Amino acid sequence: MGLVGIGLDAYWPQFEGLRDRLEGYLSVVAQKIDAPSRTVINLGLVDSVCNGMAAAHRCRQEDVDVLLVYVSTYALSSTLLPLLRRNRVPVILLNLQPAVAIDYARFNAMGDRTAMTGEWLAYCSSCPMPEIANMLKRLRMPFEQVTGMLHDDPICWREIEQWLGAAYAKYVLEHSRLGLMGHYYTGMLDVSTDLVQVSGVFGLDVEMLEVDELSAFRRDITAGELDAKISEFHQFFDIGEDCINEELTSAATTSIALNRLVDAHRLGLLAYYYKGTGITENETTLNSIILGTTLLTAQGTPVAGEYEVKNVIAMKIMELLGAGGSFTEYYAMDFHRDLVLMGHDGPGHPNIAEGKLKVRPLKAFHGKVGSGLSVEMSVKHGPVTLLSVVEDCEHGFKLLAAHGRSVPGEVLEIGNTNSFYQFSLGARGFVDTWNSHGPAHPCAVGTGHIGDQLSKLARLLNIPLAMVC
Repeated sequence: MGLVGIGLDAYWPQFEGLRDRLEGYLSVVAQKIDAPSRTVINLGLVDSVCNGMAAAHRCRQEDVDVLLVYVSTYALSSTLLPLLRRNRVPVILLNLQPAVAIDYARFNAMGDRTAMTGEWLAYCSSCPMPEIANMLKRLRMPFEQVTGMLHDDPICWREIEQWLGAAYAKYVLEHSRLGLMGHYYTGMLDVSTDLVQVSGVFGLDVEMLEVDELSAFRRDITAGELDAKISEFHQFFDIGEDCINEELTSAATTSIALNRLVDAHRLGLLAYYYKGTGITENETTLNSIILGTTLLTAQGTPVAGEYEVKNVIAMKIMELLGAGGSFTEYYAMDFHRDLVLMGHDGPGHPNIAEGKLKVRPLKAFHGKVGSGLSVEMSVKHGPVTLLSVVEDCEHGFKLLAAHGRSVPGEVLEIGNTNSFYQFSLGARGFVDTWNSHGPAHPCAVGTGHIGDQLSKLARLLNIPLAMVC
C-alpha cells in the first residue's frame, strides 16, 4: 500500500511549522492503516511536480498495489499527476480534516493574520478536492474518495477499512490460481464461462487439472494419515451412525489427496465436475470428495461443484471479505411464510453453519453418478448476503448481490445444505428481480450484510454491481 501526502511548497517559508504539522498528520494516517497483513510504503509529503515524479518512481520500485493520497492542505493538481500517471493502480483520496471544526474564537483571537492563515491552511484539505477530481475526470482516471476527520470519526475510518479490505481481496484474487478439474455438466449452459475474462477481469491464473491426478494421489496414503484424517472428521462433523467405516475411510483418503493436489498446484480455489463412469478408480474418487472439499472450503480454499467457475469466484470473494461463502441455489418457495428455500449438494462452508455439519450417507447423488457421504447444514440465522458473478457483455463480468436474512424453519433432511431466506422485496419480488439480471442458477451465500464492501470491490475491479435489495 502506497501512502502519500500532498501539499504546496510555496507555503513552507510563509507559514512556520505548517509542514511539520502536516507531516505529523500523515504519520497519524500511516499508524491508523497499519496492520499485519499490509506493507505500508510511506512516500512522505509531496509538494511539487519534481517530488511527485520522484514518488512515482518509488511507487513502481515498491510494486504498490493501491495508493492512498492524504490531501493535507491546498495542493496543485499538477503535483499529483506524475504519481498517478506512472502508477495505474486504484487511488483513494483521503480528505481528512484534523478536527471537527476550527476553533473560531481562539482563531480570531490569534491577532497575527499570517499565523491565522497558517492555522486555516492546516484545516484546508477539502479545498483542492474539486480541482483534483476535475483533473482525474478529464483524464478518465478512476479515483475514490473518503471525507471525514483524522480523529474521532469511526464512520470515516470504517469506510477506509472497507476500501482497504476490498483492495486486499482484489490483490489476493490477482495472485490466486483457479483449478478446474473435469468438465461442464452437459447442457448446463448458464455456467459456461469465458476464461479469458476470468483472467482479464479478476487476474486469476487458471490451471486445468485431471481427475486422474487426484486418483493417483489416493494410491499412496499411509495408515497413519488415514487415522489422523478420520479423527479430524469426527472432531469437525456430526457423523451419523448410519455412515459406514468403509465410506469414511474412502472420504478420508480423497481428502488427503485433495490437500496434495491443492499444494502441488498452489490452488486458491477449485471448481470440478466429472461424470465418473467407466473407470472404477475415478468413480470412487468423485463419490468420496464431499467431506474433503468441505474442509478445504472451511480453510479458505473454496470448492464449487458442477464446474461452476463463476460461483467459486463469488465464494472466494465472500471468503476474502470475511463472510464465508457457501454454494447455494433455489430449492423451493414457501409462499405461506414468504420465504425462499435455498441450498445445494456437495461442499458447504462450515464456518457459517448453524451448528455442526451433519454427515449423511446418500444412496444416490441426484442428477449425478454415484453415491456416498454428503454434508447437511443450514446457514447461521441472521443477516446474509447473496453474491453472483454474472457475465456482462460490456465489462466481462458484473457482481449481483442481495441482502437478506437466514431464518429458522424445518429444513429438508436430505444430506444437502439448505436454509430459509427472507428478503425485503418478499419472496416473489426477490426471485423476479434477481432473475432479471440473468445470473447462473447457483450463487454464493455468506453471513452479514457486506454490500458496501462489495460495492467498493466492484469499483476497484472496474465492473458494475447490481444490488437487488
